[in-house]
Amino acid sequence: MATTQAPAARGVLDRYFRISERGSTVVTEIRGGLVTFFTMSYIVVLNPLIIGTVQDNGFEGNFLGGGSEPNLAAVAAATALVAGVMSILMGMVANFPMAMATGLGLNAVVAYSVAALPGMTWADAMGIVVMEGLVILILVLTGFRQAVFNAVPHDLKVAITVGIGLFIAFIGLVDAGFVRIPASLATPVELGIGGSLGSWPLLVFVVGLLLTVVLMVRKVKGAILIGIVSSTVLAVIVEAIVQAGGSQDADGEPVATGWRLNVPALPDTWVDLPDLSLLGQFSLFGSFSRMSVVAVLLLVFTLLIADFFDTMGTMVAIGGEAGLLDEKGNPPRTTRILVVDSIGAAAGGAGSVSSNTSYIESASGVGDGARTGLAAVVTGVCFLLTMFFTPVVAIVPFEAATPALVVVGLLMVVQITGIDWRNLEIAVPAFLGIILMPFAYSITAGIGAAVVTYVIIKLAVGKVRQVHPLLWITAALFLIYFLQGPIGAVLGI
Repeated sequence: MATTQAPAARGVLDRYFRISERGSTVVTEIRGGLVTFFTMSYIVVLNPLIIGTVQDNGFEGNFLGGGSEPNLAAVAAATALVAGVMSILMGMVANFPMAMATGLGLNAVVAYSVAALPGMTWADAMGIVVMEGLVILILVLTGFRQAVFNAVPHDLKVAITVGIGLFIAFIGLVDAGFVRIPASLATPVELGIGGSLGSWPLLVFVVGLLLTVVLMVRKVKGAILIGIVSSTVLAVIVEAIVQAGGSQDADGEPVATGWRLNVPALPDTWVDLPDLSLLGQFSLFGSFSRMSVVAVLLLVFTLLIADFFDTMGTMVAIGGEAGLLDEKGNPPRTTRILVVDSIGAAAGGAGSVSSNTSYIESASGVGDGARTGLAAVVTGVCFLLTMFFTPVVAIVPFEAATPALVVVGLLMVVQITGIDWRNLEIAVPAFLGIILMPFAYSITAGIGAAVVTYVIIKLAVGKVRQVHPLLWITAALFLIYFLQGPIGAVLGI
């Protein structure tokens, strides 16, 4: 005769994470955590290629970590460490099957819209990320979070996501050399080399992109990671045969047909102690000496917008997939989830890897049966182990990794259907916000244009009551930001 397990007989893990109570098992949670890890582990490779390959705009123009050359292994190690710690914290504190890591889109904001500002160093940029995380934490603890969430109309939130998606995709295409500035300067950009895919590295990019897309269409778990690994293997084979070399010759002259970033070759060592030298390399208030207080506040607000609303949507989506939402559509321990996520934003800045946020890829683990925080703990442990394999990052050229950027951009752009394009009062600001991010190469410019245009249109049509008070303040700050040059000239600054 079958017997039921008495509550006292259940293991410590089962009791702590309420595994049986949520209709799961320890084995299912472990498997779900592994699935989530393999689905989102691409960030350990991708984040270094986004923030580790861009020079700041300080006096010396250093890469992340203060050197004159990229240190991708250090960025990868810190990325894995912070992701591991924050995922474990999410599982232990909030008991929610949602892992965390450096946010795609957010890291692009930091690299291309913050660190690139005149006089800004990477330490200053990461200090702004820490400030953003602390602000979000205060908003959560005071209950002010809901007011900020309600301030920006839903359609503009969607437009921000779509715009960042286009921006990320554009960065991927440019970094791979699939789109580049033509030598003749006859047009702003062109396809490949002289309008054709005239190099072996570009062929690797195209194969990698098509492979990743096919895997995603076929719903293969870990499609992005499989795409990166497969493209890297192909790149190593191609380089061994054709010896395309790097993107510069011995004299430093550009070579259009060479590999970008890294020349793919097997490393001397596969396992090594992690380089954690990036930890703590941030300047909390350094940015105030580089620019005006208004400009700093706008940068913090820009990161907050991109981070804050994404988390809300992610936790509701994961909770819905796991069947954990209450009658109001909220997941259990909502405040704890948001507190941990806020700490992740600050921890990402303190670790010099950009804001950490909740990952929608956690849905893959939930789809495989995960229902508790044990799955997030398993994912976090996997990230910590990954720290010891960061030398592998040096193998990956842009052409093998950037297909993932294009695909992630696609996943963000598909949300464009959530915008009411028939209503010009929202369509116009949404459109400007979307197109200006890639065209102006600035996420801040896109968000600012969307907010300012929305407020002006509502004022023009006599619907000022539809504009949240916080949005008026935000629009005014963005106007000052856009007009800093003329205002400075008038004031003699």
